[in-house]
Order: sequence, then structure tokens, then C-alpha cells
Amino acid sequence: MSSDPSPSAAVPYSVKAAASWSWRVLVISLVVVALVGLLSVAKLLWVPVVIALLLCVLLQPLVDLLVDRLRMWRGGAAVVAVLALVGVVAGLLTLAGRQLITGVQDLWAQAAAGLQELLTYLSEGPLGLDPGQLDSWMNQIGSQLGSNSQSLLSGALSVTTTIGHVLAGALITLFTLLFFLKDGPLIWTWLVRLLPAPSRPRVHEAGRRGLVTLSAFTRTQILVALIDAVGIGLGALILGLPLVVPLTVLVFLASFVPFVGAITTGAIAVLVALVDQGPVTALIMLAVVLAVQQIEGHVLQPLLLGHAVSVHPVAVLLAVTGGSLAAGVVGALLAVPFVATLNTVVLYLHGHDKFPELGSDLPRLDARLAALNAGQIDEVVAVTAEAGPAPARGESPTDPPPVSGASPTDPSTTTDEETDR
Repeated sequence: MSSDPSPSAAVPYSVKAAASWSWRVLVISLVVVALVGLLSVAKLLWVPVVIALLLCVLLQPLVDLLVDRLRMWRGGAAVVAVLALVGVVAGLLTLAGRQLITGVQDLWAQAAAGLQELLTYLSEGPLGLDPGQLDSWMNQIGSQLGSNSQSLLSGALSVTTTIGHVLAGALITLFTLLFFLKDGPLIWTWLVRLLPAPSRPRVHEAGRRGLVTLSAFTRTQILVALIDAVGIGLGALILGLPLVVPLTVLVFLASFVPFVGAITTGAIAVLVALVDQGPVTALIMLAVVLAVQQIEGHVLQPLLLGHAVSVHPVAVLLAVTGGSLAAGVVGALLAVPFVATLNTVVLYLHGHDKFPELGSDLPRLDARLAALNAGQIDEVVAVTAEAGPAPARGESPTDPPPVSGASPTDPSTTTDEETDR
């Protein structure tokens, strides 16, 4: 019998442990909900920054090429890269827009003819429906559309507001992208300097590896999206469907959203085939879409991404769902690269290096921090440009050979005692 008369002594240990877990889980859940709500409210700010980061990873090799080969000033090379991106996107949208404007009228006329043919079949076919009743139903539909004109006007205004947000986000993205390409090392060094000194090396090395994952995902996803668009576009072209160019562009853009993008664009392609040429062509188009998507999911993605973006399909699905809740379609688009990069960073901080060939970059980090502390802003970027690629383990005089598979300058292998010191 316990000698402690306090009421807490009568509570079993399992209940105490469950209570401790409960309030901690509750606090974590509240923080996650608050974070998701904050992201949903402030998506006009953070979404352009994240998109600019993805585009920066894509355009960085072009900027490096212009700086190294043509000896351009880095700011000028960044401007050239951004203008090239704007030109490519504007060209694609212009080409797709022209095709869409000229083709939608024909497609709408075909849809109207198909509807009239369906009404004729319902009245004169085996069903033998009353033509007057069919006309009455069509009039009711028209009256419902007329009575909801106010809702349609509100929807149009909402679309206008969304277009304004998109334009504002595009300007923020281009502005941020320009400075990411020009002053990326300076921005990263400034962020690292905000951290406590003992944690800077590990965060810097984890960031480098996260950037490799982000680069692998972005470039591979563009290649996969291009293959999807070409495959489905060729299928539509061979079948003689209208709107081939806008359909191809739509497939390319939607392929960046896992699951949802593939289903949506595939359904649009099948519907176009159904309206234009009938059910047989629609079934053939469906087979083409399924074949392309199966090749993408089971061959291209595992072969090209490899271990750089090793995220389980369940995690991908949950990430896409959570991203769509936080920021709609854009959130679904950015969820998978975010989760893949976070996975690489967390694994490194817990001692698992997915990219050991990157070695250590601590001497360069020290040089950047010293230049930033001395107020030599231009020298921070110059250190990155002049130092070249980071040395692998054991290749630099400042990076001693590894001992028992570990490098003293690699923060991923630093012992707990060294960290405490």
C-alpha cells in the first residue's frame, strides 16, 4: 500500500503517460492547424517565393554558363535568364491561346449539333419521349441559367480578382527570381548567420543536400511532363482531334500536379475525342492516356528520379491533399517537392547522408560568413564563383582524409561530444 496520501499517487502510470502524450499532441495539432491557416491567408506572399526558388534551380545552370563562358556580370546573366523564361512562357501561352480561340468555336458548334442529335434520338428513337416535354425541359434549364445571372456575375468578378492576384504573384515571382539568381549565396549566407554558431555547419550542409533534391525533382518533373504532353499530343494528332496544341500545353502544365493533374487532363482529352468523333475514338484516346500515364508512373519516374526523391506514394498523396487544402492547386503543385526536400534535410540532420559525394563545404561557408561580417557584400558571391565546386571528402587540404568512414569536417558525422564542445 502506498504511503503517499496525495491524489496523484492513486493515478496509474499509464494514465499519466497518456495524459502527457495527449496535451503534447494537442499542442502540436494546434500549431499545425495555425500554420496551415497562416499559409492559406498569406499564400500571395509565400507561393511566389517558392515558385521563384523552383525556377531558380532550373535557371541556375544557364546563369553559371553565361558567367563562366561569356564572362558576363552575374546580374546581367540573371536578367538574360529571366527574360528567356518570360519569352518561352509567353510564346507557349500565345500559341495555345490562338489555337484555343480558333478551335473552341468549332468545338462548341459540334457540341451543339451533338446535343440536337441526342434530343432527336430521344424523341424519335426507341424511348419515344414527347418532343414538347423535351422542349419544356430545355426551357427550364435556360430559365434557371437566366435567374442565376447574379451568381454568374459574382463568379466573373471572383475570376477577375483571381486574375489580379495571379498577375501580382507573377510580378513578385519574377522580382524574387531575379535576386535569387543574382544574390542567392548572399541570401543563404545571411539566413545561416541568423542561426546559433554551433548549428550553422549542419544546417548549411543539410541545405546543400536539400537543394540537390529540389534540383533533381524540378528537372526530372519537367522532362516527365514533356514526355506526357508529347505522348498524349501525338495520340490526339494521329486521331485527328481538334485543339491539339492547347491540349498538349495543358497536359504539360497539369503534369506537375501528381494524381489530380493526370486525371484531369486525361478526362479533358477523352471528352474532346467524344465530342469531336464519337465514343470509339474516345475509347482509343482513353487507352492512349492510360498507356502514357502508366509508362510515366512505373518507368520514367522511378528511373529518372532514383533515390534523390524517394518519397512513398502514400506520402505523396497526403502531401498533395494537404497542399491543396492550404493553397489550392498551387499548394498541390508545390507539396511534393517540399516534402521530398524536407525528407532529405531531416534525414541528414539525423545522421543519414543521401549524397555523401557532395563532401563538405565548410571552408567556403566560413569565407562567406567572414566576408558578410566584414560588410563585403560583393565578396560573398565572389567566394562562390571563384571557389568552384565543393571538394569531396578527403580531396581538399582543409578536408582531412576520412577516419573509419567519417570526415572530421563533415557535420553529419560529428559526435555528440564534439557538438557539446
